[in-house]
Amino acid sequence: MRKQTLLLLWLLLPAAPTLANDGFGGLTATGLQFQHSDSVRMVSEDLFISPSQIRVASVFRNDGPAEVKGEVIFPLPPISLSGLVDSGFALSEERLQHDNVVDFTARVDGTTVEVRSERIAILEPPYDGHRPPSAGYDVPGEDVTALLEGLGIPLSLDVAEVAATLGRLPQAGKEALKAKGLADFFDGEPPIPAWSIVVRYHWSQTFAVGRNVTVEHSYDPAPPGGVFVWPEQEKDLDPYQQELVRTYCIDAATRNALTRRLHGREGDDLAGSGTAVLLDYVLTTANTWRGPIGSFRLTIDKGRASNVLSLCIDDIRKTGPTTFVVEKRDFTPTGDLRLLIVSGVEE
Repeated sequence: MRKQTLLLLWLLLPAAPTLANDGFGGLTATGLQFQHSDSVRMVSEDLFISPSQIRVASVFRNDGPAEVKGEVIFPLPPISLSGLVDSGFALSEERLQHDNVVDFTARVDGTTVEVRSERIAILEPPYDGHRPPSAGYDVPGEDVTALLEGLGIPLSLDVAEVAATLGRLPQAGKEALKAKGLADFFDGEPPIPAWSIVVRYHWSQTFAVGRNVTVEHSYDPAPPGGVFVWPEQEKDLDPYQQELVRTYCIDAATRNALTRRLHGREGDDLAGSGTAVLLDYVLTTANTWRGPIGSFRLTIDKGRASNVLSLCIDDIRKTGPTTFVVEKRDFTPTGDLRLLIVSGVEE
């Protein structure tokens, strides 16, 4: 039964860049953006992160001489349509067909706000494993929305719908897409779109002078992950595993925890194997507000008590069987969070 379980995992988790050769795709998680303001600061931020949900409660205050109006923006990173074709994804096909793919909700001072969404199509740069998570927001790629819309191609995440539209295009339209590197066409096979879709949620917000405004939002982060393999001896780490050590600050104590979790049973045919979730969170979006975050609190829930968590952050303390907390004052994020959460292969 356990051999069949691991075989099923390998079959379900085809190639994706996030976990060597055995992963499924997903989304980086992020906070709220605002056009840079010299008046509105973030008084506090209370951030909860888990693989299944992210919740954020932030208090903002306008210290300027006049009220400030603008758009509060929640961006998703690009979702590759070709990636949806050739690998698994953390969101189901049904969810990808919804306008609100991550179940994003927002409240202002306790009242639910109407959140609008927009989509653009981009041609992403080549994959770079060292590209920071925030790069998917800052410079996501070349905007090709107008070209697709001019050909009548929907900005949809339903790959079957998009492929059917591509198949109906006149030859001139197909050639235009091929020349731009936006689609591949094969005899007897559905066309494969090569662009990505960026979804941005947003709403208009007014910040009155000298008044606190509480903004709460939550969503499903849908992180990538896949099969995770870890050797019993540190000397046997391969280059990819060594990169994981650097990226997620896997120290000696965490390496020991991984060894105990994945090599814990004698005669286990699956020794050294498990599953992992790679949960990134873009903290640096907070720098679009004025000054540092006055009071910052981060709570991480790793899921099961037996899961192993690793990340690069100072002053983290364990507060429960699955929870960890970080608290900071006058906090200016200089980098983004990258969490590794490892589970064993469960019977």
